[in-house]
Amino acid sequence: MRSSFAEARVDLDAISENIALLGRRASGAQTMGVVKADGYGHGLLPAARALLAGGATWLGTAFIEEAMELRAAGLDAPAIAWIVPPGAPLAAAIDADIDLGVSTRGLIDDIAAAARDLGRPARVHLKADTGMSRGGVTAEYWPDTVAAAARAEAEGLLRVVGLFSHFACSDEPGHPSIAAQIRVFHEALEIADKAGLRPEVRHLANSAATLTLPEAHFDLVRPGIASYGLSPIPGLTGTGLRPAMTLRAAVALVKRVPAGSGVSYGYRYTTDRATNLALVPLGYGDGVPRAATNVGPVFAGGARRTISGTVCMDQFMVDIGDDTVETGEYAVLFGPGDGGEPTAQDWADVLSTIPYEIVTRISPRVPRVYAKDARDQA
Repeated sequence: MRSSFAEARVDLDAISENIALLGRRASGAQTMGVVKADGYGHGLLPAARALLAGGATWLGTAFIEEAMELRAAGLDAPAIAWIVPPGAPLAAAIDADIDLGVSTRGLIDDIAAAARDLGRPARVHLKADTGMSRGGVTAEYWPDTVAAAARAEAEGLLRVVGLFSHFACSDEPGHPSIAAQIRVFHEALEIADKAGLRPEVRHLANSAATLTLPEAHFDLVRPGIASYGLSPIPGLTGTGLRPAMTLRAAVALVKRVPAGSGVSYGYRYTTDRATNLALVPLGYGDGVPRAATNVGPVFAGGARRTISGTVCMDQFMVDIGDDTVETGEYAVLFGPGDGGEPTAQDWADVLSTIPYEIVTRISPRVPRVYAKDARDQA
């Protein structure tokens, strides 16, 4: 981890306020705070605490190991790990009261065996593949999986706490797959009901569905990226969400160079006049995409600029013309946008990606600086 000349500032109040807003949009359903991938790059534990403070009653992770970190820190809210690959520490998860997502018939037997050895029942959520063709049990095998879960539940080896699925295209309002997936999910719920399963929660809605599909809210919603203030639907306005992360670094060097100067590796940028160049000490080793060469937006010296030349492992250059920037002054790559700085969505737009990738790729080498309200402490 490097010193404070580069930092990702995280506004914890923004996270709490975002999840509270999403909870108000949830049609009376409970709200899960999703903290996978180190809290979408914001920090697993600080994000989890901020989400709980904002009203989340569940926590969601991708893997058991992430959920175990929550338990080790004393967070005892219901928590689910929904990717359970072969060899995953089932017994440890069961012992820690971590709910397990089930996407295969065989995993029922593995979980039941671990629960039998441990002498306590497991908590599971059965996942139906309603059309994404990723995790989840397909319609062909769903009845058999449900029946196996019901038998294990009758033996006292597990409790089917939840039934769930995931949208493929909820970030594209009106996409025909949305209605189709909701219909298939209802069919999966009916099969489970006929098998005698009585789950505590049925959940399908991700960030986009929480914001736009009240018919998909059921008992629990799982907003992920929206909890961190980024819209899951490009162009969607009026959400009230506030981006929680600001990535910035202190300018390390400013130099004057003549016209015709090649800048950085490969001379992919050449100055067309005598100009000032500012060196910003962040690079692809910190999670700044190398693809941001000559396109990445940066706020420096009171104006929006563009990265000039190839992004290096630890640094990049910005052509600031005849303007001046003091060394030690912050250059901001992205933030909420209040002061004219780019946003994570702006970065996603120029790189043809999504803001999820922009914030989650910031490496651990960049210190996370936490504030109860970073708006007052920037």
